[in-house]
Amino acid sequence: MASDRAEQTLVEQWRDILALHARTQCELDRVLHGHGLCGSDFEVLDLLAQGAAADGECAFRVQEIAERVHLSQSALSRLIGRLEKDGLVERAMCAEDRRGVRVALTAKGRALHGDVRPVQRAVLARMLTETDWPGPS
Repeated sequence: MASDRAEQTLVEQWRDILALHARTQCELDRVLHGHGLCGSDFEVLDLLAQGAAADGECAFRVQEIAERVHLSQSALSRLIGRLEKDGLVERAMCAEDRRGVRVALTAKGRALHGDVRPVQRAVLARMLTETDWPGPS
């Protein structure tokens, strides 16, 4: 039946996406490990660096970061704690809402991000242009 074939094609595409994500995440973790980071660490640094490019000393609220990096609030809090311990980010109370916490890159975090960004982008370029990846239809 045509609908069964269409459904199977859809499921196969979904599984291909999941497999590509898993392979890419593993490769990112492998290459970033040498810099003391994992893929999620870099995603947070990259988000903060991109925001800083737009307005200088940008800081994001923890909730804003969680929405963009697809981590739970507790996992993100632990990750930010590690990055802060390593001197890569700093947390401060949100001026407009004392209950909120803002996170910003430190000079050390900006420098590490600048060093590691080309490595991360090279992995993405390699993994997302593999010949066995069918890409979006």
